[in-house]
Amino acid sequence: MAETVLMKGNEALAEAAILAGCRHYFGYPITPQTEIGAYLAKRMPQVGGVFLQAESEIAAIHMVYGASCAGKRAMTSSSSPGISLKSEGLSYLAGSDLPAFVVNVQRAGPGLGGIQPAQADYFQATRGGGHGDFRNIVLAPASVQEMADLTIRGFELADRYSMTAMILSDGTIGQMMEQVVLESATPTEYEKPWALTGTRCEREKNVITSLYLAPAELEQKNLSRFERYQIVQRVEATHEAYCMEDADICVVAYGISARVSKNAVAAARAKGIRAGLIRPITLWPFPTEALKQAAGSVKHFLSVEMSMGQMIQDIELAIRCTRPVSLVSRVGGIIPTPEQVLLAIEHANKGEAV
Repeated sequence: MAETVLMKGNEALAEAAILAGCRHYFGYPITPQTEIGAYLAKRMPQVGGVFLQAESEIAAIHMVYGASCAGKRAMTSSSSPGISLKSEGLSYLAGSDLPAFVVNVQRAGPGLGGIQPAQADYFQATRGGGHGDFRNIVLAPASVQEMADLTIRGFELADRYSMTAMILSDGTIGQMMEQVVLESATPTEYEKPWALTGTRCEREKNVITSLYLAPAELEQKNLSRFERYQIVQRVEATHEAYCMEDADICVVAYGISARVSKNAVAAARAKGIRAGLIRPITLWPFPTEALKQAAGSVKHFLSVEMSMGQMIQDIELAIRCTRPVSLVSRVGGIIPTPEQVLLAIEHANKGEAV
């Protein structure tokens, strides 16, 4: 049964985690994601789940590791500096091939920065977020509804591919309130024969580790892991295309920047400029094919982001620098405006410097 409610993005995500079958949350408060923990502190006991405010972000991610080892759906959430502290645990989860769900509601940085929204954790999220060769699935919601929908999808992907799925949101999407439809979900039951559930003297004991001292064994583990990542890249990349059928100028943006950009594209169209938008929904895997196809007809790409330029590198890689790519950005917690993006579209359309 579907229920339509008015919720904050953070709260919608938290309720969706419960709908997805998560019963184990470990976290530590930090603005602007604190509502996730506060909401689950109330809801988890009501559904027979476990809420534990850890003594630190480092402890929280390793508690997720432990619960995942037992075959349970587990999650943690934080904001930018807290995710940095979790980076060691993210690497351990990857090295042990464990499913996990992690949320980053980004704030401005570097360092403690500020509590305003930002998108400067793109490199950190899409390049693994810790030491060693590994990837996380990274999902970028652009609405409160997607905070819920992509949470359910994230848990499914984590279990399907035995890896971490991360929501990379921002303070605006986390804090804003919108109507959201919450639908009952039947979580997929995945076989987890590797889980530490006790042998009951009926099988050999399971061992989960990320430590491999024999170089050949570790090399094979990494090669096997990246074969799985190639499947994820081939199958799971998703995006939204808006007014791209005849676009000369392609705006690429995610999260709150995409919402701003969509308004700018509509305004450009009203002026007779053939602009369009590609919104990556998965930041990793990046929707490379969609960008490559667009490069066949588009004359200029604009990367709109709240950073000094991070996603722009993936756009350039996707199109192999066959078209000019320009950065449109604000940083420090400031959101680009539709007027700023529209001005960049107009300059690009005239062949002028953006």
